[in-house]
Amino acid sequence: MPKRANPMRWIIVVGGIAFVGILIYSSMQQTKLQYEVCVSFHENSHCATASGATQEEALRSAQEIDCQALANGRDETMVCASTQPSSVRQIK
Repeated sequence: MPKRANPMRWIIVVGGIAFVGILIYSSMQQTKLQYEVCVSFHENSHCATASGATQEEALRSAQEIDCQALANGRDETMVCASTQPSSVRQIK
């Protein structure tokens, strides 16, 4: 007599496939928009590219990358982050 498939096994397989699908979909949404942001701070400039689900998220992320490269210490990083970027360009 052949073995019967356990219904719990099928539930786990279907649940695993759904979970992987959700992970792939949400990962693709996180990189929906891409921007290049250039920041000038203390007579130095730096340009960084970042992706995000929204424009604000991508711009903030790119500016944080710029400020980490340009500023020395936490206080300067906070001041740099509050400055206006010198240029913003949408890539994707």
